[in-house]
Amino acid sequence: MPNLTDEQAAFAAAIADFCKRESGTREQRDALTDGGADLHSQVLYAKMAELGWTGILVPEEYGGAAAGNVEMCILLEEAMRGMAPIGGIGPTLITAAAYQKFADEQLKKEVLRGVAAGDSLSISMSEPEAGSDVANLSCRAEKVDGGWVINGQKTWCSNAHFARSILLIARTEKTGKKHEGLTQFHIPADTPGLEIKGIDTLGGREVNDLYFTNCEIPDSAVVGEVGNGWDQLMSGLNTERLILAAMQLGVAERSFADTLSFITERKQFGRPIGSFQALRHRMADLATEIECTKLLVYSVAQQADDDPTRLLPREASMAKLKATETSKRMTIDAMQMMGGYGYATEFDAERLMRGAIISTVYGGTNEIQRDIIGKTFGL
Repeated sequence: MPNLTDEQAAFAAAIADFCKRESGTREQRDALTDGGADLHSQVLYAKMAELGWTGILVPEEYGGAAAGNVEMCILLEEAMRGMAPIGGIGPTLITAAAYQKFADEQLKKEVLRGVAAGDSLSISMSEPEAGSDVANLSCRAEKVDGGWVINGQKTWCSNAHFARSILLIARTEKTGKKHEGLTQFHIPADTPGLEIKGIDTLGGREVNDLYFTNCEIPDSAVVGEVGNGWDQLMSGLNTERLILAAMQLGVAERSFADTLSFITERKQFGRPIGSFQALRHRMADLATEIECTKLLVYSVAQQADDDPTRLLPREASMAKLKATETSKRMTIDAMQMMGGYGYATEFDAERLMRGAIISTVYGGTNEIQRDIIGKTFGL
């Protein structure tokens, strides 16, 4: 367990208590999420906003808590361990960090104050031909008098169906180098010319296709510098990967706790199944992996807080890789140890597993994370 201050420990306890009270039972979560089809409950999220938690990283002048990465990880870990249905928080925090760094003052006031008040945001990078090779995008923003016109398709966009606005990365210039000529734009979700269509997935209502057809936006919609979108994206990787890592740490911890409870109570051959060596050793290994993950995640968070200007490509990628792989292993092993009960929708095990498996794909696949880590060693 990381060495938390008394204030940080009290914060963690408050989040855990909130989740237990507001979404601690399966019945509560089903009521908030249309039987589990939605990953985000705006009702619950609004209550968190009233407590000042949705603006955890937002500066005080915009209504936020101005906390650090360690506090952010505490919030996400505890919320996911408590299975709070607030799937929109990860993309929102990732996107808000970009506005905080690069938006002009007017946009900061509009967007960051909204985040602190409970608005959700979305960021749109991927395209049908630009996934892991994200710079290979072709969604085009053409300059016109007084603004821009956008045409093209985006895909796998989380949150877009309930987000207040979308941070779009589009191509504004072709230079022959795919990392050049990219720009970030602020797109309100109700902008004419934007169509948002959900993608059916194993995890429920989560991601979307975006279709831009002669979508007109003003010059004030540019976030940061025209043509510098790639560098702006890279500057946010610490935050993005820490967010994903902290969330999956919480998922792994919840899966472990649920599994421990099950194998302690479930009896076969006259004794609890957890007393058999095969399961006892498996749980010992999983507990060790989760503890290692926790120490890594909070170490990277502390390093990011100690020097906010420092990029941590190796460490942040390691945190994302380790946390998501640990979560995937934990939830799959949980299903195996619970047998048919782990597969039944009556229990949370199958829901946790679905969320853990996709975590190794989004936010940069784990194969990409390994490649990044290898390159930092000169390989």
